[in-house]
Amino acid sequence: MNANSFNLNALVKFLGRDDWALQFEEVMGDHFWPVMDEFGLDHEEIFELLGSHWAMTLWGCAFEGFLTQAFEPDGRTFVDIYLKSRGFKETARSKAYLKAISASVISLYEVSEIVPGKSFLARDLLRGVDPVTVSEGTATQTLRQWEKIAARIVHVGGTNVITGGLLPYSPEATEALFEGLKEMTGKKRPRKTLILDDDTLRLAAPLFTHAWLFDTLPRVLGEVQPLVCNSDGDDIVFHEVRFPLETGITDKDIADRFTGMDDLRQENPQFWNWLGRPPAKGDGRPGHPDALVAGVTMEDGTPVLGNLEIKGRFLVLMVNSAERAQRGVELVQNILGKMVRTPLTSIQTIEQAREAYAGRRPSSGDIPLDVATPLVHAMLDKQYRATLDEPVGMLGDKSPRAAARTKAGREKVAEWLKYLEMRSSSGPDPHDPMATYDFSWIWKELGVEELRR
Repeated sequence: MNANSFNLNALVKFLGRDDWALQFEEVMGDHFWPVMDEFGLDHEEIFELLGSHWAMTLWGCAFEGFLTQAFEPDGRTFVDIYLKSRGFKETARSKAYLKAISASVISLYEVSEIVPGKSFLARDLLRGVDPVTVSEGTATQTLRQWEKIAARIVHVGGTNVITGGLLPYSPEATEALFEGLKEMTGKKRPRKTLILDDDTLRLAAPLFTHAWLFDTLPRVLGEVQPLVCNSDGDDIVFHEVRFPLETGITDKDIADRFTGMDDLRQENPQFWNWLGRPPAKGDGRPGHPDALVAGVTMEDGTPVLGNLEIKGRFLVLMVNSAERAQRGVELVQNILGKMVRTPLTSIQTIEQAREAYAGRRPSSGDIPLDVATPLVHAMLDKQYRATLDEPVGMLGDKSPRAAARTKAGREKVAEWLKYLEMRSSSGPDPHDPMATYDFSWIWKELGVEELRR
């Protein structure tokens, strides 16, 4: 059984009686007015921007909040009044579901133990209650391990189910919600000790909509793009620099010039890795502290700045920033001189690369999953093992090993690992090597396995 088993059309139609529609409009205003004022949009424009799915979900969040309100003079809810007037048309199971919604609260949950098409475990982050197993078919197809969701969970017929309104929360939306709840309740304590009662959460229902919309709308409107930088702190912009070879220059001539260069490591007769210097121990991470860092390293931890490859009558330099492109051009010209002509450069942003990849069809040149998976997993093993001794922004610029030595640090390490796992599984293909990477060894290595719940 799940929420989709219940038809609320008759309940919604009942809103047209008397002045209930006006009462509901007030609740809708509580959920949307601050957002409308901030972005200069009415709620119809917001719904149009987000699409029908999220429009229905957000409307459902407001409607369910309305169903929990008690009205004077007798403290009855809209559900109580509806059931007294039209309850004879509802089944016993539907009545129980409506009663459960009217007594429900929205809260923030952390998702784990997902069984696609069947169930997931929900840990309430705002109330001091035990995790519950939720029976759910549709949402479990897209939920990710450790994802945060705002939802109402009700117990009907011996089963826990989510109601209609479920909002997935990013780390930024989660943080905004906690700040809003602390401001509303006047509590200044750390968020892990923010325990709220049901009455407070009923009053706070609009904050869940606000936090989600203030996080989502800027991205929908194109105002916010995720920050991504390379290991030097440069903004990621892919550069392909093609050096035409001068007449008479052979592959062997190029290889002879590259031989003995400390910054170049040859992988095959036509391919070299351009290497940087490993960061000194204790160095902070360059670039914006909240940026995602993309980088590749060799087995010994040496960062790879780019690649050089001979393709026909061209020497091709591939790098991921404008700064590295400039340095790479200078490197090649200093080594090869007049052996190459003036280079031609093509540039591609992350978004353009993503769109190009999404639009292309698989080809015979794609690496099969059974080959790519162990290679990617081995690379991630090396990358994460090195990260355990490097400063991490989410851990207050402490290394994971250092942070795990204190109780407060262990909690932060667990949040960091959950963040990594969720991001790793966020792609559209659940069989992608990134999505199937097993983080359990890191939890064990840092001694925080008991927090993986």
